[in-house]
Amino acid sequence: MSPVIEIESLAPMDIAGRLGRLRAVMSAAGHEALLVTSLENLRYLTGFTGSAGMLLVREDTGVLYTDGRYRDQAAEQMAAAGVEAALVVDRPAGQLEALVKAASSLGQLALEAAHLNWARARFLAERFAGVELLASTGLVEQLRIVKDEGEVARLEAACQIADVALAQTKELLRGRCTEAAFAAELEHEMRRRGASAPSFETIVASGPNSALPHARPSERTISPGELIVIDFGATVDGYHSDMTRTVCVGEPSDELGALIEAVLTAQRAGVRAVAAGERGVEVDRVCRESLSEAGYGEAFSHSTGHGVGLQVHEAPAISQESTDILPAGSVVTVEPGAYLHERGGARIEDTVVVTDRGARILTKSTKDYTL
Repeated sequence: MSPVIEIESLAPMDIAGRLGRLRAVMSAAGHEALLVTSLENLRYLTGFTGSAGMLLVREDTGVLYTDGRYRDQAAEQMAAAGVEAALVVDRPAGQLEALVKAASSLGQLALEAAHLNWARARFLAERFAGVELLASTGLVEQLRIVKDEGEVARLEAACQIADVALAQTKELLRGRCTEAAFAAELEHEMRRRGASAPSFETIVASGPNSALPHARPSERTISPGELIVIDFGATVDGYHSDMTRTVCVGEPSDELGALIEAVLTAQRAGVRAVAAGERGVEVDRVCRESLSEAGYGEAFSHSTGHGVGLQVHEAPAISQESTDILPAGSVVTVEPGAYLHERGGARIEDTVVVTDRGARILTKSTKDYTL
């Protein structure tokens, strides 16, 4: 049995250098200052993992605002990451007062538009009188696309935990357990191996439920001969894995066997298409054409993949509408699927690192589908 993952043994992340890179991006966008309110972006830039905070980034300074619950944690985590930023600890009203005062000398302030609802944006507009508020999107997110060595190490560790957890639990499927019971065992095993949490609500969908791409685990008992879609992931130090395997207890019918073989072929083609400089839309096209040639074009009802990191779904996108180009060092999924209404469905997914020579696969679980 593989050992529990120890975060201390993983390569360090270059958190300290991220504010400098963000300032370069801000300058190119013409932004004098940026207010970071996304907790994932806050964590990425400072190492702070609390549930409440804001970060004001200016050309030469940074200030983290949070409340008394995180006074010591915020200071310790920023110091450990080597981040040079001031810390303001106060009640929410006091934080806002300090922020407004700090921004009073600014001509403009960029806000993370994707992370503010309309009511909050209106409230801030009223408080920041005299400061031009700008809607900004993707400044930090574009930095997060290319992972450093420490980030890849955490993603790889999360994938290893998921691989081992599936290997340790999948025999339970032979015992006619329920979808919900298997999902619970899989998540428990990931935690035992060092995951802080599942990456998302685990999907275990059997029989006709497997034809629903995002079915939730139910009390349905899993039976021999039907397809079982298992979509799950582990979280390690904030970084996520994402993997799907489709299996069958015993041999599937000819119809379902042909379906899963077609998905396997499409998924392998998609992984082969991944390389630095390739367009996300092209990887999607390769998978979609493979399934169409097998007669399942209409059965493929979702995108082929997405970036993975501090969020389980982030840039770059691999879809029919994507305009993204896959850079070296990004981490993405390749997950084509096909679904036959009320009969069954199949999806195969790997998390891969994009390199100049193609995809380095992080999820190692076998794709043999007969248990």
